Amino acid sequence: MQEAINYLISKDETIKFILDNFGNPIIQKRQEGFASMCHIILEQQVSIASAKACYVKLESYFGTLSPIIILNATEEEIRSCGISRQKTIYLKDLASKVLSKEIDFESFAFKSEQQIREELIKIKGVGNWSIEVYLMFCLQSPDIVPLGDIAIKNTLKELYNCTTLEEMQLISNNWKPFRTFASYTIWHYYLKKRGKI
Repeated sequence: MQEAINYLISKDETIKFILDNFGNPIIQKRQEGFASMCHIILEQQVSIASAKACYVKLESYFGTLSPIIILNATEEEIRSCGISRQKTIYLKDLASKVLSKEIDFESFAFKSEQQIREELIKIKGVGNWSIEVYLMFCLQSPDIVPLGDIAIKNTLKELYNCTTLEEMQLISNNWKPFRTFASYTIWHYYLKKRGKI
């Protein structure tokens, strides 16, 4: 972490300002595998708290989440946990692809980031944001910036006075090879400013 901090504060005054005034971000580590990917799908386009509540309901209803349990569950059972019809379809598609070996989470440790992206993009409803969150939180990939994330986008607009994705890409390129830590720092600022942590 210290290497990333030293590098980023030498390259970016705004990152230095955040770290000096708001402290270091908390680096989350999630378990790799099916259950974490389910959680990430639930987090799409809703608040962290709302997604967590649905995930906890799923766990308390089914116990340990596994592909076979989700695939065999009825749509009504899954939806009774507060999950939309669309996300129910996504969870079942994920379960189906894991069981058919189209997706093999255990093999990710031996695959390149590009290979992992190509595998996860096959899941219905999973796009770049979901993949990047998995890479960051579960695989601890060091150089990811999820520019599709609303909090990242809004904070970049606020702090860097940028409006286009191209401008955001240029700013984030300055953080290589520690874009993940920079992204955590941006999220940290976003949450602190809003009193959410």
